[in-house]
Amino acid sequence: MADWDPSLYLQYSAERTRPAAELLARVPLADIISAVDLGCGPGNSTALLKQRWPSAQIAGVDNSPAMLEEARQALPDCHFVESDIRHYKPDQPLSLIYANASLQWIPDHYHLLPHLVSLLQLHGVLAVQMPDNWLEPTHALMREVAWEQGYPDRGREQLPGIHAYYDILTDARCDVDIWRTTYFHQMSSHQAIIDWVSATGLRPWLQDLNESEQQNFLKRYLELLEEQYPLQENGQILLAFPRLFMVAQRVPYAESGNAVALSHRNSNVLASTDYRTRSRFCSYYPSLRGTATAIR
Repeated sequence: MADWDPSLYLQYSAERTRPAAELLARVPLADIISAVDLGCGPGNSTALLKQRWPSAQIAGVDNSPAMLEEARQALPDCHFVESDIRHYKPDQPLSLIYANASLQWIPDHYHLLPHLVSLLQLHGVLAVQMPDNWLEPTHALMREVAWEQGYPDRGREQLPGIHAYYDILTDARCDVDIWRTTYFHQMSSHQAIIDWVSATGLRPWLQDLNESEQQNFLKRYLELLEEQYPLQENGQILLAFPRLFMVAQRVPYAESGNAVALSHRNSNVLASTDYRTRSRFCSYYPSLRGTATAIR
């Protein structure tokens, strides 16, 4: 895929930074030693971390050289690393892992989120914000145009959902604060909506198309947007943009919210006649390993 365009991304920097700030406001940490901004982009969200904890070691991780160059120029006191989020390994457990509008691009959150929690120190926090607009017309129409014009599905996967994320994070021994907010952005035209999504969600749909194919795709996409988004009385368009927020704090198992629930589930799992099932379950909960071996 062609590299990200920082200038295009920052065209709506205020709208993109607002949820980053609102996520950070819910992080229950007074002082931290180290934090990483996963998918830091041009550094607009990393700057918020540096402002709140100026003495902390702040790092940013992204796989875009162009974005990282912009971030390094803006924040010379922070450390930036070119890496796939899934492969990033800090030198020591972190106080805060912060991921603003980045994890939606990575599949298999059932594995990804527990892995990220494992990189935290005890009482460290995983703070995540992701666009939850897979069913919004902006993204549904991308899939419709691709189907009409005979292109494969290149979009990102639908998010698992609030209830699934709660279970994933509580099973990873976290206290979880999770919520969903829908922003309504004022857009000056339907073309402005295309400008917005061209920096993010529309990128994978256009990446393998030649110039003529891209023009045909965007022409049809614009026609469908005009059908779905009416003009307000003042000529503006309200673009609904749902976002999902999660703040998960790693706590000792005895303090985690899933301890009671697991006490009921343990008896069913450990009573299983399948030793592999018992062993897999107990690998996540070391206090139960002896039980699994005893009833083998």
